[in-house]
Amino acid sequence: MKRFAFLFAAAILMPMPVAIAKPAASADYAVGPQYDTTHVYVPEGQFDAFVTSFVATFGGKTSKQGEFQVTPTPSLTKSQLALTPAGTVSVFGFKTPIPYPFGDERTGYLVSDMDGAVTSALKHGAVRRITTFPDPIGRDVVVQWAGGVNMQLYWHTAKPSYPALTTVPENRIYLTADVADRFIRDWTGFAHGRIVSDDRAAKGEEIGQPGKTIRRVAIESGYGKMTLFVSDGQLPWPYGRDMTGYEVADMDATLAKAKTAGVETLVAPQSVAGRQSAILRFPGGYIAEVHAPEAK
Repeated sequence: MKRFAFLFAAAILMPMPVAIAKPAASADYAVGPQYDTTHVYVPEGQFDAFVTSFVATFGGKTSKQGEFQVTPTPSLTKSQLALTPAGTVSVFGFKTPIPYPFGDERTGYLVSDMDGAVTSALKHGAVRRITTFPDPIGRDVVVQWAGGVNMQLYWHTAKPSYPALTTVPENRIYLTADVADRFIRDWTGFAHGRIVSDDRAAKGEEIGQPGKTIRRVAIESGYGKMTLFVSDGQLPWPYGRDMTGYEVADMDATLAKAKTAGVETLVAPQSVAGRQSAILRFPGGYIAEVHAPEAK
């Protein structure tokens, strides 16, 4: 009887196992990579030359050009979309000085719920460079991720409908090891991204650093592709200035079209990680990487 009483008392005092609920995953607010645009700022006088050269190089079409106030403070810019099978750019040619903090955001990502996306971004480590504001066709915010990666999130009042891309471009980000893991954690958490590859012994020649070893991380999500280059940051020009990489089927044909359109080849095609890669500069100064699968 004493033994039974002891066991009963011990059972009362012993902590019972508690089911710990896993934190609910944040919602995925991505809409699709065809709605994700690189923001290209060019001098007003070179606006048309850039748009024409970009479409001549990659194909596709443009939206109607207009003049708008796209910032919450007084300003005026030419604005137009160039929608190509290899990716979309939002082009700005300001007729007034460019208000802070605009001009250094690399991309604009369409989200399905602006308030929800902002809350999620802040939860995953981003900070707002400017709070959410209305524009002529929706709402916008500019956020910054670890390492100083700036991007705009936007939402349209009327749901846009763009054709699917033939190839999805990659957002090319250059960071040092100090912040790379934090950025990867935060971005994949927000974007529901998956790491496709993580090569910690990639050749530095890929970013103009022969004889060095770098880390290259490829991430995919509903926002598209992202390639992260982790190095000492001692990059020769023009590496690090290329914000986006565009995939094409035929490198030689693309470069020929680009040359005819007034585009300069800054880095000639080279073999990089199973593909041919080159860096181009378009009229107006926009620098981009172009790649094609290497012939097997």
